Amino acid sequence: MFKLVLKYFSKILIFYHIINYNTAESQYPVFKHHFKQFTFFTKQFGYSNLIITFAVYYFTNTAMININNISFSYGNVPVLKNITMQLEEGRIYGLLGENGVGKTTLLSLLCGLKKVEKGSIDIDGYSPFERRPSFLEMEYFLADEVAQMPLTAEKFAAEYGKFRSRFDMGKFLEIMEIFENDPKKMLNKMSFGQVKKTYIAFALACNCKYLFMDEPTNGLDIPSKAQFRKAVTKYTSEDSTLLISTHQVRDLENIIDPIIILDRQDVLLNASIAEIADKLTFDYSNVKNPDALYSEMTPGGSVQVYMNTDDEESKVNIEALFNTVHLHKELIKGLFRK
Repeated sequence: MFKLVLKYFSKILIFYHIINYNTAESQYPVFKHHFKQFTFFTKQFGYSNLIITFAVYYFTNTAMININNISFSYGNVPVLKNITMQLEEGRIYGLLGENGVGKTTLLSLLCGLKKVEKGSIDIDGYSPFERRPSFLEMEYFLADEVAQMPLTAEKFAAEYGKFRSRFDMGKFLEIMEIFENDPKKMLNKMSFGQVKKTYIAFALACNCKYLFMDEPTNGLDIPSKAQFRKAVTKYTSEDSTLLISTHQVRDLENIIDPIIILDRQDVLLNASIAEIADKLTFDYSNVKNPDALYSEMTPGGSVQVYMNTDDEESKVNIEALFNTVHLHKELIKGLFRK
C-alpha cells in the first residue's frame, strides 16, 4: 500500500510539472524535492493517515529556499560560517548586516555564481551552482555595479530579454515610465542612477520566481527611491520571492518583510514584522524606560526598544531593531528561535 501511494503521488507530480512547464525532465529536481518531502511525512504518519500526511506536507512545505549549514571563504579569510535559514515564497526579504559580513557573497551563492565550501543550498529542488537552464529561468541576480553599455535602454532590454522566456517588454517600458527614464536614451549617456533604474526595470520585467538584489537603491536620488518602492510593490507577483540586500533600511522600510540580520557566523534574526512587533516594543515617547534594550535620540524625538510584555502594538523601527540585535545577539536569537 505504501509503495502504491508513492507511485500515484509521483504520477500526479510529474503530470503537474508537464502541464506547467512542458517538460518533466527539466523539472526533475523539483519533483525529487517534493517526492522526498512527501515520502518523509508518509513514513512519519503512516499511509493509513493520508489526510494528515497531505495536510502536514502542504502546510510545512512553504520554504522554497533552504540554506543548510553553509560556509564560504575567500582564500584563508572566512566570510560565512555555518549559516542556516529558510525563505518562504511570496515574500520580500530585507537582508541586513554590517559591512563585510557576507551579504553579497550569500546572494552570489544563491544564484549559483559561487559554490558553497560546506553545507548545501536547495532552491525548489535545485542546487544553484549546477546552473541548470530550468533553474536559471527562475532566478535573476541584480548586482550593485551595472554596466553603461553603448546601447539604448530599449535595445538592451530587447537583446538580453531574448535569454529570458518570461521577459515582458511592455512591463519593462511601464516601469521605465514610473522611473521617468527614457528607453530611447543610450545607457552610456545616462547617469549612474538612470542606468541603475534601467537594470531594475529589466529585472522586474523578467518575471522570475526568485529575484536577488544587491543594494538596489545605491546611486538613486530621493524621488527615484520612492519610484523603486512603487515599482517593486506593483510589479512583484504574489508567488515571487525577493531578497534585497541593503544598508539603507529607510529606503525600503515599508516594503521589506521579513527581516534577516546576518552575522559572519550566524543568522541573528529571520522574522516577519508582525513577529518582531509581537516580541519587542518600539516606544517613541520621551519617557525613559529603565528596561530598554536600546535607546536613541533622533531629530524627531527618541526611540526605545524593550521587551513587549504587555501585548503593546507599535511600529517597528528597523534601524533601532538592527542596533538592538547587535547589542543583544544571544538574547534576540533566543527570543526568536523557532
